[in-house]
Amino acid sequence: MKSRRTLVREVLHRGLLSSAAEVEAALADNRVRVNGAVVSNAASLVAPGDAVHVAPMANRFVGRGGIKLEGALQHFGIHVGHQYCLDIGASTGGFTDCLLQHGAAHVVAVDVGRGQLHQKMLTHAAVTSLESQHISQLSPEGLRSHWGPGHHGLAQIVVTDVSFTSLAQLVPHIVSLSCNGAELVLLVKPQFEADRNDVPVGGIVVDPQVRQGAVDRVAEAVNAAGCHVHGQYESPISGAGGNIEFFLWATVHTDE
Repeated sequence: MKSRRTLVREVLHRGLLSSAAEVEAALADNRVRVNGAVVSNAASLVAPGDAVHVAPMANRFVGRGGIKLEGALQHFGIHVGHQYCLDIGASTGGFTDCLLQHGAAHVVAVDVGRGQLHQKMLTHAAVTSLESQHISQLSPEGLRSHWGPGHHGLAQIVVTDVSFTSLAQLVPHIVSLSCNGAELVLLVKPQFEADRNDVPVGGIVVDPQVRQGAVDRVAEAVNAAGCHVHGQYESPISGAGGNIEFFLWATVHTDE
């Protein structure tokens, strides 16, 4: 009997999707079926003879993050057209795709992972992909070199979707990559901002006060960096595991 593989490995082995991040997104959207039954556990074991099916995405973005960001852009009334954008924590590229569909001139997509960005984004002429790179490794000079001939300044719009790190700690560097007047649309994930003692086993933050405290912590870091916070917005869809997430909208007030 041939050995079984985890669901993620089997989906990739069969060529049904091209990256582990895409598989995780499909699992989160309940688009993966094994022998006709929906499976959401990436570690589930699959035999070579099992029927595995991945349904197409129900939304028009390459990742569900696009739904989140579009909700925030519409709620805050942010216009992306002809702007040069920085996507921090790009993953499969849901935010990047959303920015492009809303008219962005160019998007620099940064992620610490490798092989996650959807092929549609990798081959898009208006996208520069920086894989295996922590945002702290990107200097203002380095960012300027990635826009192409149409722009030589810093980012005009910055969007973030980072995990397993505190966004509040990244804010000063994010601001250093942003031009004066740039708009920041920051996705706050309470489980990575709250005190450890306030995050239950399993990582699902259910206390509204803890959630708001996490948002306030990031907002304080943004204000301390010389920016103005305009407001917050609950993401239209939850994050991994059902965590409620929030967007912060701010404007940068600093010289390039």
